[in-house]
Amino acid sequence: MIEGILWSIFAGLMLGLYALPEKFTKEFEFENTWGLFFMINTFIIPNIAVFFMVDNFGDIIASLPTKVIVGMGIASFLWGIGVMMWGKAINYIGLSLGFSIFIGTIILVGSLIPFMIDGIPDDHVFLTIMLGIGIVLIGVMSNGRAGILKQQTSDEATSALKSDSMLTGIMIAVIGGLLATGFNYANTVGGEIIRNACVANGNPEWVSAIVVMYIIYIAGGISIATYFGYQLTAKGLWSNFVTTQFARNSLLTTLMGIFNFSASALFAFAAFKLGKNGGTVGYAIFNTVSVGVAIIGGLITKEWVAAPTNAKRSLYVGISCMVIGISVIAFGNSLI
Repeated sequence: MIEGILWSIFAGLMLGLYALPEKFTKEFEFENTWGLFFMINTFIIPNIAVFFMVDNFGDIIASLPTKVIVGMGIASFLWGIGVMMWGKAINYIGLSLGFSIFIGTIILVGSLIPFMIDGIPDDHVFLTIMLGIGIVLIGVMSNGRAGILKQQTSDEATSALKSDSMLTGIMIAVIGGLLATGFNYANTVGGEIIRNACVANGNPEWVSAIVVMYIIYIAGGISIATYFGYQLTAKGLWSNFVTTQFARNSLLTTLMGIFNFSASALFAFAAFKLGKNGGTVGYAIFNTVSVGVAIIGGLITKEWVAAPTNAKRSLYVGISCMVIGISVIAFGNSLI
């Protein structure tokens, strides 16, 4: 169990850091940077990974039941739509509130999905894990409040938060979070079957995490590519790719893709190592740590230096709740 928790934490660290190179791209708009990142992340890196690390990949895929492939594909496609909706929600209600609602929905609903599929554990285990998830959610919401208080020092953010589109933004964030839980559904449905297929074709068990993420990322990438293709065309941004900074930006977005894909694959491996409740425990730890790392990164880069005292207090409460919540979740899993 300890190994699974450590892998979940490491995966969360990587997910929390993956977007850092985006700060150093040049002469790209948001759509250029993230469109290129998602193309590399969902189509190129998964294919490179299975080519070099998975033996008999074609046989593995061919051996999977059609209903598993279809179920994973649909859930992953919806995950891609959910990620895009999160980006849209930020335009309505700001980064902090959008992030807290989106991630809060993912942690709550996504962590329950494995229970719906594999069954609910004994009461004392289930209630302890749910208590931990509840504490984490309090922390996420406290972080969101901190972000809102911090943003109130900006006229632009204040205007966004007071606009008539607040309800619309919240609804988009919640629906996007619900759709994004397709990621954990696909991992839960396909994990064991794909693991058996990988072992049967001469691969070690950990390779199954790469195959699971291959299916999720390729299917999710279809919806994501459709969105960014439309955005780049509608805003006339395709010409921005013709720049002397293209090689630099490609390298940076490739690093983002490697971190992101690796984080997801490590989560799948951690969920396996955590045992029966791995999908719930690992998913909660994975997402919670990623949020914590992003927040700590903001503290290190002095983004909160000028924030009001009440914002910092709310932030520290949020981080503390997230750490306590993870500890309770881990303890709950140890009761099995």
